[in-house]
Amino acid sequence: MTTHDGDRTGTHGVDWDARAASFDEEPDHGLRDPGVRAAWAGRLRTWLPGPPGDVLDLGCGTGSLALLAAEQGHRVTGIDRSPAMVALAREKLAGRDAVFLVGDAAAPPIGAARFDAVLVRHVLWTLPEPARVLRHWRGLLRPGGRLVLVEGVWGTVSPVGIPADLLTALLAPLAREVRLERLSQDAALWGGDVRDERYAVVVVPD
Repeated sequence: MTTHDGDRTGTHGVDWDARAASFDEEPDHGLRDPGVRAAWAGRLRTWLPGPPGDVLDLGCGTGSLALLAAEQGHRVTGIDRSPAMVALAREKLAGRDAVFLVGDAAAPPIGAARFDAVLVRHVLWTLPEPARVLRHWRGLLRPGGRLVLVEGVWGTVSPVGIPADLLTALLAPLAREVRLERLSQDAALWGGDVRDERYAVVVVPD
């Protein structure tokens, strides 16, 4: 998960460098449980274009989704604000066709490179000006590429996140196709039952 601030501390006061060592302990972060890992691999296979392709993983964290994409035959570029997260991702994908860079998900340091898929999980809700960010991400796609966003509204007492209806409304002017998948009921993705709103949106601009 990346952040938009100029240092390693997130917009919500989280020091992601400090959390890097324990980040993978959450079932849907580390994907260490075979069932959770298989559930995410299955979803990712339907969200991403057929391999081999170039996938940009923004807010890649420790690289768990990047590893699944690489295992499925894709070339991966991962971006995260936290140097500690990037170091762990590089270690996790050592020997794979993958590159990890420290940078801002809202303005990734990729130059003129373009991608077959831009994958972003649990990041957009942390960023200011989401409509502007979504337009920028759309511009990082090759013709026929797709934008894959995994988001939600977490917690029931003091919920944080971005509701699905708001995100799909922001995406509607940018895309030919916006496919919403509700994920809350798929307990295998989270290592147990959840009660809050979790979803994915697959966006095909062209």
